[in-house]
Amino acid sequence: MALRTVDTLDLAGKRVFLRVDLNVPLDADGRVKDDARIRAALPTIKYAVGARAKVILASHLGRPKGKPGDRSRLTLQPAAARLSELLDRDVVLADDCVGEGVKKLVGEIGDGQVLLLENLRFHPEEEANDQAFARELAGLCDVWVNDAFDGVHRAHASTAGMAAYVKERAAGFLVLKEVEYLGRALDAPTRPFVAVLGGARASDKVRLFGALLSRADAILVGGATAYTFLRAQGVAIGRSLVEEDRLELARQILERARGQGVELLLPCDHVCGTQPRDPTTRKVVNGSAIPEGLMGLDIGPRTLGAFRQRILDAGTVFWNGPVGLFEQRPFAEGTLGVARAMAESPAVTVVGGGDSAAAVEEAGLLSRIRHVSTGEGASLEFVEGRDLPGVKACEE
Repeated sequence: MALRTVDTLDLAGKRVFLRVDLNVPLDADGRVKDDARIRAALPTIKYAVGARAKVILASHLGRPKGKPGDRSRLTLQPAAARLSELLDRDVVLADDCVGEGVKKLVGEIGDGQVLLLENLRFHPEEEANDQAFARELAGLCDVWVNDAFDGVHRAHASTAGMAAYVKERAAGFLVLKEVEYLGRALDAPTRPFVAVLGGARASDKVRLFGALLSRADAILVGGATAYTFLRAQGVAIGRSLVEEDRLELARQILERARGQGVELLLPCDHVCGTQPRDPTTRKVVNGSAIPEGLMGLDIGPRTLGAFRQRILDAGTVFWNGPVGLFEQRPFAEGTLGVARAMAESPAVTVVGGGDSAAAVEEAGLLSRIRHVSTGEGASLEFVEGRDLPGVKACEE
């Protein structure tokens, strides 16, 4: 796909609606706890400011339900304050994202100045992609730029709908970077191409397995997803999580992998417990089978060694989903071990956001991974080959 990008447009003096992702975690005092998403938006914001645009930023925060306390709890004011510090310039926060007051503020901002609209999701019309709401947002600007990769798979008013009502449209630098890295890893990977898939549910990964089986040389499977595959092969899995209604699908994926010559590597040993919240029962089980009364909660040391070697020998690695219950320290070693192997590998390493990205960050290895996606849902749908409305709207 050929994207029209923000640096191909003349922004000087124009009202530029820049959809960014400021959906940041807040601490108990309402301050920004992690500003990674704000920092990810800085290159495009700074470019627009430097190009003398009248910059209108828009984002959502959380999931407002229309409760009385939502407006104070989910205001973008903390994000505005942090962004102002990072830009070293004033960022004016509007009290809404539509209405006469917002129009007046937009009319008053000067070239190179920054206005942040209040939480888009205070209006249910945003997620409903209401066309009247999309037209009202579009009426605020001359140019629409989408740089919120985390939302490009959603056809919401600000991420896709309003683009139809704005003459000039483009992708920001973050969206461009995401599309380039994910596209390069999938369409022209340096081989061997190894995928690491984990997480809790095999059913969430059906389309992902389908897409990767036609591209990857090896797929390494961990997490609860692996137990459905082991059960499908007739291996005892004790009390481990399994999707009984997906066993036949797992068999089909295994058969397809064999037919296409793709190595699908499942755990050969496990770290188990009697229940997830009781770390005192941690026990390493050698062999694929798990005894009755125990549940698999992490890949074992031999499995980690096998996964590590394939990651180190790879030319390209794509990882999505923890391979164990990494939120509990006794069952985190497999996931953290995969993160370390990714950091040490000479391969082009791509992490598909979500819990995998959190594990990389927890291990202090973000800077050693080639690309960590800012949007798990969007990155997975991209890999699956689905159309992303927010990206499609930026195409030439």
